Amino acid sequence: MQRSLITLKALTYQPTGGIVAAATTSLPERIGGVRNWDYRICWLRDATFTLYSLMSAGYSEEARDWTHWLLRAVAGDPSQLQILYGIAGERRLPEIELDWLPGYEGSRPVRVGNAASRQLQLDVYGEVMDALHLARTVGLASTEAGWALQRKLMGYLEKIWEEPDEGIWEVRGPRRHFTHSKVMAWVAFDRAVKAVEQFGLNGPADRWRSVRDRIHTSVCREGFDAALGAFVQFYGSKEVDASLLMLPLVGFLPATDPRILGTVRAIEQSLIRDGFVARYSTHSAIDGLPPGEGAFLACSFWLADNYALQGRYPEAIALFDHLSGLANDVGLLSEEYDPVAKRLVGNFPQAFTHVSLINTALNLTAPRGPAEQRKEQ
Repeated sequence: MQRSLITLKALTYQPTGGIVAAATTSLPERIGGVRNWDYRICWLRDATFTLYSLMSAGYSEEARDWTHWLLRAVAGDPSQLQILYGIAGERRLPEIELDWLPGYEGSRPVRVGNAASRQLQLDVYGEVMDALHLARTVGLASTEAGWALQRKLMGYLEKIWEEPDEGIWEVRGPRRHFTHSKVMAWVAFDRAVKAVEQFGLNGPADRWRSVRDRIHTSVCREGFDAALGAFVQFYGSKEVDASLLMLPLVGFLPATDPRILGTVRAIEQSLIRDGFVARYSTHSAIDGLPPGEGAFLACSFWLADNYALQGRYPEAIALFDHLSGLANDVGLLSEEYDPVAKRLVGNFPQAFTHVSLINTALNLTAPRGPAEQRKEQ
């Protein structure tokens, strides 16, 4: 395949209305070689998502081992918590470009290391606290040292939750007050309160409740645009972001709340391309990178989860079947999908995508899937 010459054309699929249009896009623009990152790394976010799916599927022994790894990874001074670590536990992961290597299909630059290790991503605190809360609910007992570490994390988050950050998508642009980041800070305090209320653990529950309420008020006031009728990517923004699909999945608001319904509708209108959900509009200057990337498969599964919570089961099942049908001959999926070239692209295989598939499958088949559990726990 010649990247510089070929232009591909495909019909556009919409989960709510069948084939609707045709789109033409040049392959180099879509591949976006500048978005090449070293993935020989373990992200805390991905680790906690994996832990959640293991526990939801009943793999308690594996979940226990994963919990121990997670506690070791985040141990130490909370201010030094990293959002990712090397596969051998390395903390120093300087990012350099290897300009003598052409990269996959000529997609330069080839990078080693990842500068995101120095970023602030507030949502990680919520993911860690949420996963460890679920561990308690399925019978994996907390240790004294483990709970002491969680209390330290909450003490640090209480000091920094009002700061801007780089967010779940690890933007290379300026830090912003990302709505999803604030919501996950809310999750952290919510799960800390419930650790005291439901499991009798010792902690300043009244203070945590107060912070939790302040965050909720902040998000509903600053992260919601009344004219758009939807939550927005960051405070003051006029655009949506696929991470907003997580709001009902973590229990911040019910899936049938008018603000959530409006957010899902806005995402359907602006971020669905060829039946897949993009993370956000890459034509804005939000991430400090040139535009163009494939559809992020995990986000498309999150949309199916929202459909299920809203009672839109035919659409949820259709979208799930559409996504799972993309797997290769051994059942593996990548990070992204190029619906025009009809090929899997990006990191391959990726746990984030497979975990999302597992969660959606459980949401559609189990009496109480992960989405129901997270919003009720």
